[in-house]
Amino acid sequence: MIDRYDVGARMSEMAVHAGTVYLAGQVAADDTQDAAGQTRQVLAAIDALLARAGTDKTRILRAQIFLADIADFAAMNSAWDAWVVPGHAPPRATVQAALARAGWKVEIVVTAAA
Repeated sequence: MIDRYDVGARMSEMAVHAGTVYLAGQVAADDTQDAAGQTRQVLAAIDALLARAGTDKTRILRAQIFLADIADFAAMNSAWDAWVVPGHAPPRATVQAALARAGWKVEIVVTAAA
């Protein structure tokens, strides 16, 4: 069985299958903030979605981070480092990529154990 959350015409925000939680790419609601502020927003959205699935950030299996400008790597990491639980840092990749909206500076996709 697959449980989908916040299903739209194009995508769902989250799907849960066989004990694994898959999140869609999360972006900032307020794209006027800098990279650190947007990252904090994205991480809060991830926390909320994972909680809805009955899990949390300590159970993230991997994270994929997309930055519109790799120059924001340090700012994104400052928010990430404050958020991640010591001893539970997941495998992670960070790349520069053109994001779908000009104001977005960061998009994060995570997969977690339920």
